[in-house]
Amino acid sequence: MAKGLFDCTGKVTLVTGGNGGIGLGFAMGVAKMGGDIAIWARNADKNEAAAAALRAAGAGRVETYQVDVASEEAIIDGYATLLADFGRIDCVFANSGRASRSRSVLTLDSAEWHDLLAVNLHGAFFTLREGAKAMVARAEAGEPGGSLVYCGSLSMFHGIAGINNYAASKGGMGAAVRGMAAELGKYEIRANSIAPGYIKTGIGGDGEMSPEMQARMAAVDAHFSAKTPIHRPGAIEDFEGIGAYLASDASRYHSGDTIVIDGGSLIYPPYAF
Repeated sequence: MAKGLFDCTGKVTLVTGGNGGIGLGFAMGVAKMGGDIAIWARNADKNEAAAAALRAAGAGRVETYQVDVASEEAIIDGYATLLADFGRIDCVFANSGRASRSRSVLTLDSAEWHDLLAVNLHGAFFTLREGAKAMVARAEAGEPGGSLVYCGSLSMFHGIAGINNYAASKGGMGAAVRGMAAELGKYEIRANSIAPGYIKTGIGGDGEMSPEMQARMAAVDAHFSAKTPIHRPGAIEDFEGIGAYLASDASRYHSGDTIVIDGGSLIYPPYAF
């Protein structure tokens, strides 16, 4: 049944890291609009739980795959399997990534630098590149269109001390995505980044935390909420709408952008008149 402006029926969306957090929120938005979803993530149990939730939300078809996006070869093989199973790809959300283990430029060693970039930069680029290849082939066969999406962060805009490798990966991919938008527009393929603010992803939920950690996280929530015009942390549900929008034809003329989803914290001044 048609679901209106954001209908995703018949469209196939790949979400890396889609078994939790922002990736699952994005996928849930697509599912609620009837889309088909492929999840790439390494934890089989979490994959199956996510798949069940997406099917219950209304997804047309859901398949999960254990793919390590730090490996270009695994990404290429993953697409071969995905295309054999689904026959097409319409939207790719390159969401997999990890946080920096560094807290100072002075102590950031080469192993940590390269290990993070293998996932956050190289893995994301190859994921979008291979998706673009499939979309271009479809366009050349007479069916143009497609949506490439990268999960950035506010480090694309702010100077954040100590996490130089993380910020470099996000800023570098933001530039790469704009280049994709410029090159692939002739195929009606659009490319955008999203930049989340402070989001409670559900990792280490309150039931899994010690009282001390719960108190610490409450203080972190209060700190960021005070710096956000919408005075609360973000939630994974806040990414359902952008998922449905970017995977559907509603966004067919939206390309080359970085869409900030942060409750307004990027523009909130640290003072009041």
